[in-house]
Amino acid sequence: MGRRGALLGLVAALCVSPALAAPDLSQRLMGLDRSTAWTPAGTIAVRFPTFHPQGMVRIGQDFYVSSVEVTRLPSADPKQPGGRDAGAGIGHLFRISADGALLADLILGEGDAYHPGGIDYDGRDLWVPVAEYRPDSHAIIYRVDPRAMTATAVLRAADHIGAAVHDRASGKLTGVSWGARRFYDWTLSPGGRVSPPRVFPNRASYIDYQDCHGLPGARMLCSGLAAYRAPPPGPPFQLGGWEIVDLTDHRPVWQAPIALWAPSGRAMTQNPFFAEATASGVRAWFMPDDNRSTIYIYDAASPAKP
Repeated sequence: MGRRGALLGLVAALCVSPALAAPDLSQRLMGLDRSTAWTPAGTIAVRFPTFHPQGMVRIGQDFYVSSVEVTRLPSADPKQPGGRDAGAGIGHLFRISADGALLADLILGEGDAYHPGGIDYDGRDLWVPVAEYRPDSHAIIYRVDPRAMTATAVLRAADHIGAAVHDRASGKLTGVSWGARRFYDWTLSPGGRVSPPRVFPNRASYIDYQDCHGLPGARMLCSGLAAYRAPPPGPPFQLGGWEIVDLTDHRPVWQAPIALWAPSGRAMTQNPFFAEATASGVRAWFMPDDNRSTIYIYDAASPAKP
C-alpha cells in the first residue's frame, strides 16, 4: 500500500492502542475484589496538627484535606436534632505539599455548622460540605477555588451532608446524609440557580461513606467503613470498603472490602482517601488517623474491566 499508507496505518494503530490510552479509574476499580493484594508504596508524615480529617483530593502534587477542629464535643440532648446539642468547633480546608507541609488553611463554616465532610474536585472547583456535628441537622455546601483558596456558599441543606460530588457535565450536585443513609440531588444552573433537592434512600448498607469522589459516566466512588461485633465476648472490628454508585439510580454497581489497617488499628478507610488509575491498576492515598496524621500510599494491580 506504499510507504505513506503504511505510515498512516501505524499512526492510526498507535492512536487507538489500549496500552497507550489513559487508564480509566472506573475500569481499574472494577478489576479489584476482596482477593486483591495491596502493596505499600510509601508514607507521607503530615507536619502539623490535622485535627479530625474528613475528605481529601490530590491536585498535581498537592493534597487538599478537609478537617474539623472540635473545641467542645456535642452533649446529649433529646430535645435537639439528632438527640444532642451542636457542640462547637472550626472547619478547615488544608492545602498540603507532597512532603507533608501546610501550604494554606481556609476556614469554612458558619455558626453551628463547623464540621466539613468528604470533598470532591470536578476539574475546576472543590466542593466542600460543612454541617452541624449531629444527624438530621443543617449544612452549607461551598464551591472552593483551589488556586486562590477562596470559598463561595452555593446552597444550604436541611440535613447533615457528609460528602458532596459535583458532575460538571450534567450540573448535578449529589450529597450524602449522616451515615450515607440518604442521597440528595440538586441541579445547578449556569446562572447560579439551585433546584429543590430530590431525596433517595441508600439501598447499600454494609458501610457508611466517609469520603466520595466523582467518576465519569454519572458515577461516584465512595470510601467508608462500619463497626461490627461478634457475640460476646467477641471484640468489635472495623470493616472498610469502597463502592461505585450510579448517580442516575443511586444503586451500587461495584463493591469491594479494603482489608487494610493503620498501625494505630484504624481501618485505612476511617477518614479521607483518594484514588487514581495507574498503568497497571490503582494507587490509593489514605489518611486514617487524627491530629498526628500520616498519608499511607498503596498500589493494587488490576486488569481494566468494562
